[in-house]
Amino acid sequence: MNRYKLTIEYDGAPYAGWQRQKDQPSVQGALETAAAAIDGAPVDVYGSGRTDSGVHALAQIAHMDLIKDIRADKVRDALNFHLAEAPVTVLGAEIVAQEFHARFDATAREYLYRIIDRRPKLALERGRVWRLPVKLDADAMHDAAQALVGKHDFTSFRDKQCQSKSPVKTLSELTVSRAADEIHIKAKAPSFLHKQIRSITGTLAEVGIGKMTKRDVADALAACDRTQCGPVAPPEGLYLVKVSY
Repeated sequence: MNRYKLTIEYDGAPYAGWQRQKDQPSVQGALETAAAAIDGAPVDVYGSGRTDSGVHALAQIAHMDLIKDIRADKVRDALNFHLAEAPVTVLGAEIVAQEFHARFDATAREYLYRIIDRRPKLALERGRVWRLPVKLDADAMHDAAQALVGKHDFTSFRDKQCQSKSPVKTLSELTVSRAADEIHIKAKAPSFLHKQIRSITGTLAEVGIGKMTKRDVADALAACDRTQCGPVAPPEGLYLVKVSY
């Protein structure tokens, strides 16, 4: 039996998230169906972490075990054959040690949130970014973001349904920059709370509009009160970019 490490790209729009669901489509479920077709038996696919409904991935990492001895590149191609109708692509597959675990061995996860700040509606990027019809001050957003970098109690930026045992997380990087008519928010940490990045993004957008200041962001963090953060940004602008091991 071989263990395979998979690098996966997907459009999260049609799915109820990464995690397998009983009555809704999921990315994990699509991969497991494809893997079972290859192996001739049920296959469990383990991801580096869950992404919410509507969230995309450029390089999600997962692992699975197959009974059949198949070359890694053949596994990649076979999975993509069975995923032909799904917005899920296996970019790469490699055989790894049996001890490798996509989730527990990960040391860092990096996300990108894309905002387009323009008044005209979206045509080509619909479902891929968050459109705000007013110009945002990216410099002010970046400055305010630095109040969140480091080890903190992120209760104010944690979804009520979050299952993490502790609200304390270490945000190692949080940057905001402009790329033409887009605002890019990049976040890096060993792990994140449920909807933490989307909550942070919504709060920083309030700074970009001028409704909040850096001090307001710091106060919201210190309050450990969910009602003190800004609105939660929608999922379609969020991408899992990289998982480090």
